[in-house]
Amino acid sequence: MSGGNTVRPGDGQVRWNPAKSLWFGLVSLVAVVGAVPTFTPSAFGLFVGSTALTLCAGHSVGIHRGLIHRSYRVPVWLEYALTYLGVLVGLDGPRALVRMHNTRDFQQNEPWCHDYFAHRQPMWRDYFWNLHCRFEFARPFEPRVDEQVEADAFYGFLQRTWMLQQLPWAVLFLAVGGLPWLVWGSFVRVAVSVTGHWLVGYVAHRHGYQDWHNEGAAVQGFNNLLFGALSMGEGWHNNHHTFPRSARLGIRWWELDLGWGFLSLLRALGLATEVLEPGEQSLAHHARSLPSESACMSPLPSR
Repeated sequence: MSGGNTVRPGDGQVRWNPAKSLWFGLVSLVAVVGAVPTFTPSAFGLFVGSTALTLCAGHSVGIHRGLIHRSYRVPVWLEYALTYLGVLVGLDGPRALVRMHNTRDFQQNEPWCHDYFAHRQPMWRDYFWNLHCRFEFARPFEPRVDEQVEADAFYGFLQRTWMLQQLPWAVLFLAVGGLPWLVWGSFVRVAVSVTGHWLVGYVAHRHGYQDWHNEGAAVQGFNNLLFGALSMGEGWHNNHHTFPRSARLGIRWWELDLGWGFLSLLRALGLATEVLEPGEQSLAHHARSLPSESACMSPLPSR
């Protein structure tokens, strides 16, 4: 709360979310206990391949750049396939992910926002807050929603069953590769993916370099060399805060963006159209380039 009887729009409380906490706690427990005893080269290979596929094609391209920011267009069947892969990451269903992202974006772009959205707290607390809790606003708040996602029956099905979507794959992995494939292909994959998603968000709002500043925003993004490369491009967060509707997150030659590489392949195949890149059309209205002595890129990158 703020002083007196005034309640700011972003005021609220962080509360434990039992369902979310038990889901991720159980998955993480099995992953930590079972990873070493069940390790085999083939199980590790399954983990690497399935994690890369679900995080890159699924979450980064399908859900984040696709459903949330609508930075490109693909046929409906492909949009469904990419979204399904994103749900397999284990974060939540498509409708909740859109609402969650839009809530966080809105709060971060306000002049002030709660530490829950700003990642200001120590790492251990931010980890617990974001992976085991929910935020309850003191005043009613409704995030911007995507009407198409809200009305789509397939997305409704995925939202209701997002946890259960792990089950068919878990059964398949167990049948094909035994316990090692089950542990590494399901439990370790989900635990690493969800923890990694939080960690990239935490680091990319605190550490790295900046070429742009969003005036009036409580939270700024940073480009982080390590996490930008490892996260399929999601760690180039200063770029993303500046060009939120751009499908390309890595802009400079050293900013490796595997998600953009995958999307470029879809475009070359004629499957992705209306692909937005960094430029006036995708530029945040309150973004300004930093002075040349503290920036490492031009005001608007060439297409």
